[in-house]
Amino acid sequence: MKLLVIDIQKGITDEELYAYESFLENVKKLIATARKNQVEIIYFQHDDGPDSGFSFGDEAFEISEHVTPEDGEKVFVKEMNSCFGNKEFAAYLEGQADKDLMIIGLQTNFCIDATIKSAYERGFKVYVPEGANSTFDNDYMSGETTYRYYNEFVWPNRFVDCVDMEEAIALLEGRSIEE
Repeated sequence: MKLLVIDIQKGITDEELYAYESFLENVKKLIATARKNQVEIIYFQHDDGPDSGFSFGDEAFEISEHVTPEDGEKVFVKEMNSCFGNKEFAAYLEGQADKDLMIIGLQTNFCIDATIKSAYERGFKVYVPEGANSTFDNDYMSGETTYRYYNEFVWPNRFVDCVDMEEAIALLEGRSIEE
């Protein structure tokens, strides 16, 4: 099992996110559990390119202080929605025997969705913990509706196993979710 922490960056990690407080609480709990159980944690930063305000050197680009990586934890930068767009990450993961991924972070309808579908296409077993991804209101749907659309309709029984926090913790602890 590897825990992918996607795009929890200063420029988009704020109270405008759907269920902001519980999202952060769940993410921190999952990261702490992964660390305690020696589960590899891999962080991602989205780079919108020079002069975008969301690139190298911009404060908005930096990983949020809520989820600061520790020494030895990998950080990859991506320039497209799917984490697999980073060729070094894709090659690293393809070389691993463990094909289980737990995906958390931002934003549900962009980078989380794209990464889930890319992982599925590559034969990975993907778990998405309840309340550990989020997004903003948009012109078509509220953040809550968007979250529910993906987590309750698009992903389950197609691309991922959506699990509650208790099941997610059990998986990170190396326990079967049937226990």
